[in-house]
Amino acid sequence: MKNLILICITLLLVNTLSAQTFKYIGADKCKMCHNKPATGDQYGKWLKDPHAQAMKTLSNQASLDYAKKNGIADPAKEAKCLKCHSTFDKAAANLRAGITAQEGVSCESCHGPGSNYKSPSVMKNRELAMKSGLILPEKSVCLGCHNKENPFFKEFNFETAVAKIAHPNPAAK
Repeated sequence: MKNLILICITLLLVNTLSAQTFKYIGADKCKMCHNKPATGDQYGKWLKDPHAQAMKTLSNQASLDYAKKNGIADPAKEAKCLKCHSTFDKAAANLRAGITAQEGVSCESCHGPGSNYKSPSVMKNRELAMKSGLILPEKSVCLGCHNKENPFFKEFNFETAVAKIAHPNPAAK
C-alpha cells in the first residue's frame, strides 16, 4: 500500500513538473519575425488596427463620460474595461513574461501566449505550433469582447471583422 501511494505521489509530481505553462511574451517579440513586407508585415498591420489602440480608447471622451455616469473613477484602471482592452490585464500575473500593459489587444489575445511557439522552427510546423500554444482564432475568441456586455457594442459580424484585420503571410505555403 505504501508503495502504491509513493508511486502515485511520484507520478503526480512528474506530471506537475512537466506541465507546460505558456507565457505572454509581448508584441515586440512577435515583431522580430512578423515585420517584413515579404512575409505580410503582421506587426505593422496590427499597429494600424484599433486593437493596438485599445488602451488609448479608455481615455477618450466617450469612455470618460461613460465612466463618470457609471461610477468608474478611471476606465484605464477598471478591471471590467481592462479585460477586453488589454491582453496584459487578461493574463495572470505569473504568465506575463514580456507583455506590457500599453500594448492593448495584442497578438497573443487572439493567438495565445507565445513563449513556446515563438521560435521559427516551431512556427514552421503548424501542428507543433498549436501543441505549443498557438491559437487560430475562431468566432468565440472575438465574442469574448465583441458582445453586448460592451457598453459601446455594435453589431458584430465575424467574417467582416476578420477580413478587416486579416494579416496573412504571402510567403507561407
